[in-house]
Amino acid sequence: MFEALKEQPADKILALMQSFKEDPREDKLDLGVGVYKDAHGNTPIMRAVKTAEKRLWEEQETKAYTGLAGDPLFAERMRELVLGDTVEAGTVSAVATPGGTGAVRQGFDMVRMANPDAVIHVSDPTWPNHLSILKHMGMPVAPYRYFDSESGGIDFAGMIADIVQAKPGDVVLLHGCCHNPTGANLSLVEWKHVVEKINEVGAIPMIDLAYQGFGDGLEADAAATRLVAESCPETIIAASCSKNFGIYRERTGILMAVAQDPAKKKVVQGTLAYLNRQNFSFPPDHGARLVLTVLGDAELRADWEAELEDMRTGMLELRRVLADELRQRSNSDRFEFLAEHRGMFSRLGVSPEMVEKLRADHGVYMVGDSRINVAGLNRDTVPKLAQAIVDAGI
Repeated sequence: MFEALKEQPADKILALMQSFKEDPREDKLDLGVGVYKDAHGNTPIMRAVKTAEKRLWEEQETKAYTGLAGDPLFAERMRELVLGDTVEAGTVSAVATPGGTGAVRQGFDMVRMANPDAVIHVSDPTWPNHLSILKHMGMPVAPYRYFDSESGGIDFAGMIADIVQAKPGDVVLLHGCCHNPTGANLSLVEWKHVVEKINEVGAIPMIDLAYQGFGDGLEADAAATRLVAESCPETIIAASCSKNFGIYRERTGILMAVAQDPAKKKVVQGTLAYLNRQNFSFPPDHGARLVLTVLGDAELRADWEAELEDMRTGMLELRRVLADELRQRSNSDRFEFLAEHRGMFSRLGVSPEMVEKLRADHGVYMVGDSRINVAGLNRDTVPKLAQAIVDAGI
């Protein structure tokens, strides 16, 4: 049997990580891996999470299964965090998943069960794993225009023109905030226009919310998702706790399905639980328990929010400093968009050849599409990156 298997293409980001490890240069710079790093290059455990782990170690009395959907209180706390009081609790079905990626996969699975002919409309570009999962599942994909490499902004007219080509029952996949890989976000006015068009064509919005709290703040970053959920008959939301709680390896995510008709909740909730059973049975609980502990304790939550805000504003400051350095060194405002983008990532909009030149000549590692992880920088390395960009003639 095994001889029939074919070698799979290497994951580009994982390959980049390996190349970085093997590079002997001491001044090399890793801007490829999508994890938050502090000024010392570490991915720290957040203070509130550390306290919650200690509390959990002292108080937890069992490691028994929680249920196919995970702990209902985790789902309730996450619903409050993501959706606030925008929609009634009775309209939301939810299951815990192994990370945001697990939630995305389960969301696609549910779409395929409900409508095997559904086309998934994705932004160009989007997170590569969206496309990889959809290809593996054999689901049809249609790109919609999104990023304008020349301006570093959004081709909104092109986006709308493509979205209105969706058919009833199709799914439009949207990034709730901090678009990956570009960092370019829609304004709330633009979001309202997108919602109108999705409703006009009868498509279903699916939101990947992986970076709540990393852009403009917890509430501001949830505003678009809340707008969609309250404005559309049905909404699918895949949310991750990896970034904003810093629990990457705990694989903590949630899939929510909002149906304005509460009569649909029983069958939707049952379907989500069924999919969990088929794919991994019971979801992991440790990370979910940490999130639940932090969100359920006023003191821990306040400390978590304060640390998250420090992380967010630190990334914004790095963006400003990088834009300033590039303006001064290049005598051009071409990269001003970096200060306007939000989240961990920005796309420089340069060719793969230039990306390779930066790696070979300057030890600057980024994804081939020129996505950089702003959180991989600090005040000492920003000038190095800026000078490398200028020296490469970008």
